[in-house]
Amino acid sequence: MDDFPTYPSGLRLADRRVVVVGGGHVAQRRVPQLIAAGAEVHVVAPEVTPAIEGLVGSGEVTWHERGFADTDLDEAWYCIAATDLPEVNERVSRAAEERRVFCVRADDATRATAWTPATGRHDGITVAVLGNREPQRSARIRDEIVEQMREGVLAARRQRRRTPGVVLVGGGPGDPELISVAGRKALMDADVVVADRLAPRELLGDLPADVELVDVAKLPRGRSAQQEEINRVIVDRALAGKRVVRFKGGDNFVFGRGYEEVIACREAGVPVTVVPGLTSPVSVPAVAGIPVTHRGVAHEFTVISGHLPPGHPDSLTEWSAVARLRGTLVLMMAVQNAPLIAEALLAGGRAPTTPVAVVCDGTMPGERTVLSTLATLAVDLEAEQVKPPAIIVVGDVVAVAHPERFGAVPSTEEGD
Repeated sequence: MDDFPTYPSGLRLADRRVVVVGGGHVAQRRVPQLIAAGAEVHVVAPEVTPAIEGLVGSGEVTWHERGFADTDLDEAWYCIAATDLPEVNERVSRAAEERRVFCVRADDATRATAWTPATGRHDGITVAVLGNREPQRSARIRDEIVEQMREGVLAARRQRRRTPGVVLVGGGPGDPELISVAGRKALMDADVVVADRLAPRELLGDLPADVELVDVAKLPRGRSAQQEEINRVIVDRALAGKRVVRFKGGDNFVFGRGYEEVIACREAGVPVTVVPGLTSPVSVPAVAGIPVTHRGVAHEFTVISGHLPPGHPDSLTEWSAVARLRGTLVLMMAVQNAPLIAEALLAGGRAPTTPVAVVCDGTMPGERTVLSTLATLAVDLEAEQVKPPAIIVVGDVVAVAHPERFGAVPSTEEGD
């Protein structure tokens, strides 16, 4: 019998009697799966684990509080011999053979008529892996397959249940490994991907060949004109019956103009959903080893767009108020205006020695961190030839991460 491979088959056990002999940890692992399949589960054992007893109490399992009898398998469709006693498991196996009931044996697979596969489920699909009595290997292969299904790497595109609409996907700070599972799956499910320059570019190479890729950088210039064209593209493609992913770096709603796209979709009657991304002002400093808050040092952090300098008529930032804050300041899109921002913070009362870290190309292969102070920031940016994209962190948390440069920061809280 061992010379032949197993024959795989999916059992439909709903409302059918299944007998589990034994009430220990093996049974505890198997019983919930049988319940999920809708089986009428009977456990035969003098004692059971507290977990199985809980299932009995909730009415999900019938417990026969005694030893095994051959007649327990009358009318059964399937059974599992899961006791610690080989002689009992052998009795179960023989009784099952006489009644033509397939039987799994926890102690000796070679004496069984059925094996339990390593199973996983995703999006209505069940994956079952059967190794040659190698359960750990089967489980590892199962996990790899299910993970790739969740990420969208494994999928039958022509069979997907896709509905027209727009999904705004935040791609994270740049490293393709930092996109969420939901974000990657949405990408792999798309008919059209409208991508920003800062969206993780390596992921675009994984798109199926029939996906239309719209590069935002090639749309009309000018922030307003370009955004209007993006809105038009995503709405038009969705109204044409396509599944559209608007793919951005970072998070859609943190200086990403994502909600403008939500409004455009809603006004056009297009279904729109959002998959958040790791936002750069938190994740980039974290990857660089800098916390934006730290007990006894910073109780708040403030994220500000630096694309407009202090004093600009269109600026919505009260820099004098920002300068009075004691917590961490995180600046985005601020490399060009950083010297003027530093001057405004100094004029508002921030100390010239306030630590500053400039994290360039965060999470990417060329990532580097330039350390400075508010007083020397302009000179250091020029000397280090800092170019966008970069995240600028201002505050004592920088000294927490780099005491060798700035010295230790005293805590203001007891018990640190």
